Amino acid sequence: MKTIKGLRWLVITLVAIATIINYIDRSALAVMWPGIAADLGMDKRDYANIITVFLIGYAVGQSLFGKLFDALGTRIGFLLSIVVWSGAIALHFVARSALSFSLFRIMLGVGEAGNWPGATKAIAEWFPVRERALGQGIFGAGASLGSVIAPPLVAFLYAYVGWKSTFILIGGLGFIWIVPWLIVYKSGPGSHPWISEEERQYILNGQQQTVQAVQDEYVPTLGQLLRHRQSWSVIAARFFIDPVWWLFVSWLPLYLNEKFHFDVKQIGMFAWVPYVGAAAGALSGGWLCGSLLERGWSVDRARKLVIAIGLLLMLPALLLSAAAQTPLLAVLAIGVILFGFQAAITNIQTLPSDFFSGKTVGSLAGLSGTSAVLGVIICMQLVPELTTGGNYTPFFILGALLLPLVFVSIWLGGAVVRVQPKN
Repeated sequence: MKTIKGLRWLVITLVAIATIINYIDRSALAVMWPGIAADLGMDKRDYANIITVFLIGYAVGQSLFGKLFDALGTRIGFLLSIVVWSGAIALHFVARSALSFSLFRIMLGVGEAGNWPGATKAIAEWFPVRERALGQGIFGAGASLGSVIAPPLVAFLYAYVGWKSTFILIGGLGFIWIVPWLIVYKSGPGSHPWISEEERQYILNGQQQTVQAVQDEYVPTLGQLLRHRQSWSVIAARFFIDPVWWLFVSWLPLYLNEKFHFDVKQIGMFAWVPYVGAAAGALSGGWLCGSLLERGWSVDRARKLVIAIGLLLMLPALLLSAAAQTPLLAVLAIGVILFGFQAAITNIQTLPSDFFSGKTVGSLAGLSGTSAVLGVIICMQLVPELTTGGNYTPFFILGALLLPLVFVSIWLGGAVVRVQPKN
């Protein structure tokens, strides 16, 4: 029987590619919005409402797919997720109003949400503890790389085939991805026919579970899960930090359009730059945490240090962005913000697998993802009012105010160790 050396890296590569597609699909509306708005007679408030509807679907999808991944497994969970979101983005080509865009956008949100609990669960299954942050970093780099690829790709397609056909073409990417996914992801590492015995033992031993530990592992119900402060630590941290990322994913093209009068072509030339920093941050955050663990640091100290470094990088960069007077300075400062964000979020998203067993990881990842989206929805609705007249300074200050609350949330969760049942 054939074996593939380093099969876990092939698995995380496929997850990262799915995430790239996820962000290309997600970013397309923002990149093309100046052209779509002019074509259909819509404005910034319509855009904010469409994004909010998407986020509602995204919030529902996080918890829904968190449970589905735990119930059906990673292979089928990812299949369902990408079929739903790829079909939804393709259907955008028939949208003609804010209402029809909203209907397809909520479908997109439900489907795309599954990528996150699914990736967290795949990493928990396929990586030992000391490599999980790096695996999460590779996955996070996929989100950033998708945001790097999306502006020039979408702007190019828009220029040559228009916005309607662009939605159809990018929708096809997900259906292509399904083929290698079903071929490669046959099962977890414990029973996968292509994994070498050496890699199987490396993964399973690195997850620090003996046969007896598996039999006795703590698998809390939803009510029990919510009685642990560690769960609320992750839920609260995601509520406060995710809006910072989404402020730029959703509003960077509009910021460049309003502040510097960019058209779709110019947005395509500039909007990808900050996400190079984000990709570097995702890989750096995962690498640094893994390196500290290799040196003998505890998971608690390593995770919290890298999260703190990421947050400290973001704060001055947000304030600098508020004062930026040129597009180059603005996108470079935003690149530092997103570098810090990805370094921090890479380790925050790993916490569910640090606190709980694989049978609970998807549920907590989904709940924290839903919490994140609720925070984002609140901020999204504030943006049109905060940016009245094209003044984006309050927009950046809002992001800066959220950062201390992220660290407080992590600190109140206590030590990053496996959670035990309450007596």
